[in-house]
Amino acid sequence: MTAGVAFLAMTALSAALLAGFFGALHPALDSFSHFRIHLSILTALLALPLLASSYRLQAAAALLFAVACLVTTASALPRLWPQPAVARPADRIAYSLLQMNLRFNNPTPKKVLSLIGRTNPDVITLDEVSGMWARELGYITSAYPYRILCAYPNGIFGVALLSRRPFAAGTAPHCEPRGAMATATIDFGGTGVDVAAIHLSWPWPREQSWQIGELAAPLAALGETAIMAGDCNAVPWSAAVRRVAALGGLSVMPSAGSTWIYRKLPDFLRRYAGLPIDQVFSKGGVTIHSATRLEDTGSDHLPVLVEFSVRPDDRQPEDKHVSALAANAQLGKTGG
Repeated sequence: MTAGVAFLAMTALSAALLAGFFGALHPALDSFSHFRIHLSILTALLALPLLASSYRLQAAAALLFAVACLVTTASALPRLWPQPAVARPADRIAYSLLQMNLRFNNPTPKKVLSLIGRTNPDVITLDEVSGMWARELGYITSAYPYRILCAYPNGIFGVALLSRRPFAAGTAPHCEPRGAMATATIDFGGTGVDVAAIHLSWPWPREQSWQIGELAAPLAALGETAIMAGDCNAVPWSAAVRRVAALGGLSVMPSAGSTWIYRKLPDFLRRYAGLPIDQVFSKGGVTIHSATRLEDTGSDHLPVLVEFSVRPDDRQPEDKHVSALAANAQLGKTGG
């Protein structure tokens, strides 16, 4: 009887694993893909003892299937040693981007501001920017004067984009529908790069799939060279993340590892049993060199610090040294 129950459980888990590979057909199936690592491990644990039972052939097949599924998540699996960084060309400057889901009611906002001060990133992408965070982020206006905060209808799930570097001359940042995405063209050493912060809703049965469709036009409008980061509430191998990447012509960065778990569980479990749902995308002249999860700052997400470089835009005109500061000041005078 015990073997029979274990076999039924193993079969159910295998079916859930299989469903996750057909997420492009319906978002309900894609919801299973987010738990592929957990389902693979549970399937394997059930299959192992069944190898000594009358279900040995089925158990062997399920075990092989679970291992194959786990291989597809290799970039997000816990690592016993640091992943080597992509070599940076000697003639390029390294920039940094800090991605954080702040948690709308974070009880320790000073930890967040302290982390920003210590890491000193060039640009910051933020999610769950509530009214409380709009006030707290005001304390670092002098360090990050170039910014845009986009309010979400519920006043909780807004996004923000902060930069130490000026917006490109003649451009202005903007919010997308319902405050789920913020975009700005930032001047990185004379090269304009579209930088975006994105925050997607939860998967089916919530409105994630519908929301991605609503963001199709803004994603397609990203420039040829762009970097985007945010809490996607979806794992990198999911149909949802692949759809976002395809709409924007973007590549998904190899996962930095698990970044989210239920907030009342310990940080250790988040790092080794959580979900890798904070993603970074890029295209064109942006090359991502490394991504590192940082310490807990009071949110249910871990911050991710990304190092990248930008290939100079050789197509820019000779007279490209117009001051972005002056251009932004002129834009302010005209009400832009």
